[in-house]
Amino acid sequence: MIISLKTNQNPYNLMRSCGYYYQETDSKTGQLSFIRSITGSDYPRFHAYVKKENREVIINLHLDQKKPIYKGAPAHAGEYSGPVVEKEVERIKQILSLTN
Repeated sequence: MIISLKTNQNPYNLMRSCGYYYQETDSKTGQLSFIRSITGSDYPRFHAYVKKENREVIINLHLDQKKPIYKGAPAHAGEYSGPVVEKEVERIKQILSLTN
């Protein structure tokens, strides 16, 4: 699910305010990767790819249900829509509306 925001704030601070921590930057796309645990363990977790373009921050969010099966394999049991993801999108929007 994609969230698009008009803001001057940097993505690190925006995502930190929502309880996410920085994981890495994709060297090919320049997208920042952020994670938020749901249960306190590694999985399931929300995973957000974030990119800033001018005054817009684009957040591409999904839910990782479990770790990839094969080392180096990007495939995982991810959910890109559904009630859990939609609820998280609304939570992020609500938090970020207070910070903008």
